[in-house]
Amino acid sequence: MVAQVPVAANVAMDDLEALEFAKKARDAVAAQVARRVVGQDAVIELLMTALFANGHALSIGVPGLAKTLLIATLAETMQLKFGRIQFTPDLMPSDVTGIEVLEEERATGHRAYRFLEGPIFANILLGDEINRTPPKTQAALLQAMQERRVTAGGTMHVLEEPFLVLATQNPIEQHGTYPLPEAQLDRFMLAIHVDYPSLDEELEIVRRTTGGEQQVIEPVLTREQVLRIQALVRAVPIAEHVLQYAVRLVRATRPEDAACPATLRPLLAYGASPRASQCLVLAAKARAVMAGRTTLSLDDVRALAVPTIAHRVVPSFRAEAEGMDGRKLIERVLAEVQVSAVA
Repeated sequence: MVAQVPVAANVAMDDLEALEFAKKARDAVAAQVARRVVGQDAVIELLMTALFANGHALSIGVPGLAKTLLIATLAETMQLKFGRIQFTPDLMPSDVTGIEVLEEERATGHRAYRFLEGPIFANILLGDEINRTPPKTQAALLQAMQERRVTAGGTMHVLEEPFLVLATQNPIEQHGTYPLPEAQLDRFMLAIHVDYPSLDEELEIVRRTTGGEQQVIEPVLTREQVLRIQALVRAVPIAEHVLQYAVRLVRATRPEDAACPATLRPLLAYGASPRASQCLVLAAKARAVMAGRTTLSLDDVRALAVPTIAHRVVPSFRAEAEGMDGRKLIERVLAEVQVSAVA
């Protein structure tokens, strides 16, 4: 049974009811997730941002931080088809996309191939420990993540909307991991770093998980409602100076671009592509919609710059020697690119 959340009549931006619906939907989903997951409010917010912006998200953190539980619980709050892949070193591409099998009718002896859909045919796909499988199998996701299609046996299959890959990744320094190819990373709208809980949060986690009570999650959104919110996000207007600022932030990560500050050029091997600009604007729009606002601000863009851009830049050897990763570089970009330059 789906809990009653008011459905907006349309997604026109002059319809405040649509925005109010989106805000209530965000609060309803967050409340359900909080019944099972302690803390991680920022992570939950970013996952919902990806969901409503119709973008894929990668959760990065050491094992045991409830990354998988959080994504599975989020999927449980919606009436969407859920699929899960446990990535392992021996996983094959066909285990992801599906496989054609030869079938024979006993009565006639007629033989024909039939395509058996893999777990990728879902609305929300949990890719658990995605970097524990070789790049050959990781590549099975590329077409689906970009085009929402799967080609198998010479036939193209269209995936039902919405289609989101919410993946988890262990730190690449751990044993048995494979670094994700740049093309794979670039398809994730957001890279979300999951940190250890606070002392109070960890105490509450242990209380909940070592007792006998099991929290039941109620679905609060249907597929149609999710699609409506995603359409609403795209309808949010953006002021020209906000758009220019978002694009300028991304261009500042490219060492050969004039927009890149001179102090950062030696620290960047190469920067983010226009896909980063698109993802940054869409994520910022989703943040505004979840707050019930009719337009996005510079603060929305700045708040999402690190999770949207950091995984798309490659630090130079000098930056690595100085202990700077993508996140620290984007923090430097935010400090260097002044808002006044585009206002």
